[in-house]
Amino acid sequence: MELENKATALWSNFLNVKMVQIRTFHMTWFAFFACFFAWFGIAPLMSVVRDELALSHEQVGWAIIGSVSMTIFARLFIGWLVDRIGPRKSYTWLLILGSLPVMGIGLAHSFETFLLFRVLIGGIGASFVITQYHTSVMFAPNVVGQANATSAGWGNLGGGVTQFVMPLLFSVLVVGFGFSEALGWRLSMVVVGIIIFLIGIAYYNLTQDAPDGNFDDLRAQGRMPEKRQVTGAYWLALRDPRVWVLFVIYGACFGIELTINNVAALYFVDYFDLSLVAAGFVAASFGLMNIFARTLGGLFGDNFGALWGLRGRSFWLFICILFEGIALMIFSQMQVLFLALPALIVFSLFTQMSEGATYSVVPFINKKALGAVAGVVGAGGNAGAVLAGFLFKGAMNWNQAFLILGIVVTCASVLAFFVRFSTRQEDEERAAFAAANIDTLRKKAERANADLQAAIATLETHRGATAA
Repeated sequence: MELENKATALWSNFLNVKMVQIRTFHMTWFAFFACFFAWFGIAPLMSVVRDELALSHEQVGWAIIGSVSMTIFARLFIGWLVDRIGPRKSYTWLLILGSLPVMGIGLAHSFETFLLFRVLIGGIGASFVITQYHTSVMFAPNVVGQANATSAGWGNLGGGVTQFVMPLLFSVLVVGFGFSEALGWRLSMVVVGIIIFLIGIAYYNLTQDAPDGNFDDLRAQGRMPEKRQVTGAYWLALRDPRVWVLFVIYGACFGIELTINNVAALYFVDYFDLSLVAAGFVAASFGLMNIFARTLGGLFGDNFGALWGLRGRSFWLFICILFEGIALMIFSQMQVLFLALPALIVFSLFTQMSEGATYSVVPFINKKALGAVAGVVGAGGNAGAVLAGFLFKGAMNWNQAFLILGIVVTCASVLAFFVRFSTRQEDEERAAFAAANIDTLRKKAERANADLQAAIATLETHRGATAA
């Protein structure tokens, strides 16, 4: 699918929300931020939940696995759905329906019911696929990497913000309003669920599927393939080995981030004797790197693409994954807080740059089945998190688990060399990249000319007034 009138610039138009591309960009990263916040909202409160529900170490491990397992299937499904009905309707329904288990987890009074709601909440993790899809159809090749990376990175930021906001909200409800701890964590999740529901309504009213309109209208005008063609393109994408290579690679970066979001607060409580709030702030430092780290991954992906074409994007991906694995191994060996914290931040930098680098490649794999590719690769992140979760079920110390994961990630980096493109596609994308850059320069020239004409008119008016 090759839609027209994509934005060729992001940062120069960043606050121009009259442009549907920019307005959609801001809505989609904010919606993903809210979903990510809700997805991991219970994680920083797990020490309270663990005590109240009397959860064993193994049961905590199963909760970690459950939180990311559902998302695998949700992302595969949403990748197919978004190609059919468009990102606007897909996101709206996901937010509204996803708010129900977020609020419903407050009804859990046993391990079984808690695990059930934890699994159901994982469905909102499919929001990532829609976010990447929506920015991909709104932005041209010269900026799509940084647009994808920034929208996803700022969305992932919710996983960091929730680490300290949820303990603070919990404290306000318990200390400020006098609720019990058992009721406090439940009410905290209800508040988040209500916010998710309201954002779903806003998304429907403030966005559209593509620069020129919604998918229903574009299909009626004959400007998009019919819905029945989507399924065929979906299966074609699944037969592309590059998709599955990226599936594994994304498991080695985003899967690791999901794992850290789930275990970081507990790790710093148990291994460094920090309080709930203090551990939340330390754990938040990992997610807060999304403010800029993932954007850097996409930005450099675009720059490597400008210099060396699509193979340049793949090589940049290899560099990021390699250093992520090395940084994770170093973090696993830190035993004092003043060394563990900077190691965590460096590890976070490369993890999130790897994610941005991955999705600077994704839009070029198969444009006719963009949703399918985004969904499968996104599901790889959760598959990686599920597998990593088994290391945290009590069979070994968590620092040993981190070391094993670091070794696996380092080995996975070589897979980036198997993401290759034909000479024809390299040439086509190089031409499209150049055309987008020319369009950007033309628009800058038009704006400069308009500013010059306005200055000349002002000068002529001033001269006329002086002569009079």
